[in-house]
Amino acid sequence: MSGDTITRSAPHRTTTEPVTPTTPSTTPTPAGATGRTLAPSRAARELGLKRSELDLAVHLGCLRTVVDDGGGGRRIPQTEIGRLRAEEGFPEALRERIEAVGSRTAAEILGVSASRFMRLARLGLVTPVKFYLNRYRAVVWLYLAVELRQFAADEKNAPWLTGRIPEELRHRLTAGLDLRPRNWRGRHLGFLLRQADDPWKRAAAPASLLDPLQVAQIVQDPYERAHLNSHLPARADHGPPDSPAAQITARIMTADDPDEIEWLRTDLRQSLAEARAHRLAPRSRRKLPAATAADRHGTPVATARSGPHPRKAGRRPGKRRPTTATAPEGRSRLLGWLRRGKP
Repeated sequence: MSGDTITRSAPHRTTTEPVTPTTPSTTPTPAGATGRTLAPSRAARELGLKRSELDLAVHLGCLRTVVDDGGGGRRIPQTEIGRLRAEEGFPEALRERIEAVGSRTAAEILGVSASRFMRLARLGLVTPVKFYLNRYRAVVWLYLAVELRQFAADEKNAPWLTGRIPEELRHRLTAGLDLRPRNWRGRHLGFLLRQADDPWKRAAAPASLLDPLQVAQIVQDPYERAHLNSHLPARADHGPPDSPAAQITARIMTADDPDEIEWLRTDLRQSLAEARAHRLAPRSRRKLPAATAADRHGTPVATARSGPHPRKAGRRPGKRRPTTATAPEGRSRLLGWLRRGKP
């Protein structure tokens, strides 16, 4: 399966796997309350996994993470490492749970041809767990091997593996039906909600999968929109901004089907109401003039009196030095001289 064509998803959903996420049942605990914690790279070495495999284990809920008190990324408690290492069959059992395969290996697990598996995947019968872009900027979808084995073992799915695909669905495939991006977004939203430890982050989860114009129509207050944008999860774009690879990634991560968009908009409205009830978005505080503040409170403000003119530069403050005319002795001498001069 090349997977390089991403088309618009049809409103009809044929997938047998529910992709509607659930709200996390437990609130994440700060790192300081769980004892020693490890960085993801260190935790991967402790478990004998690659960093990408550890990220997938966290994505699937196999490994619990906590918030870093220092403000960094999420960390893994040492107790989680010990729990996984104590499980029976470690590390093979853990690797089997997080094994992600491409379309060719997936077709071999189901016992079908690669072209038939691509049709089943585009119909939404199997849900991708992750994707990446190859050197030709083609989208490569990966699937969980454990889910493929469960699909093959279910007798209800036998007609999809050996029977003829209904004519209506074949026409839809010919018209470009591809539910892989939509199903992946539903699974990714569930991961974001499990990691959200704040109502505003839970509101930012569906907002991250909507076009910014859709978000602006719902969150019309600029302060709320800025606060919501500050909680948006980091998007792992493949390539620099505005590059062809980043544009392909943005198309996959943005809802494009009418009923999917409406579902996300409804989820955003509900989550936003819960976030407002929990904590209002911060607003900028500007200092008002004294007269304006007094008018609001109904209290008079005393106007400043006009003080004396400022002293000239170079003059020292203090009392005026008395002169011969203003001093007491000088005044008496002057009066005596005037008396003697009279006839």
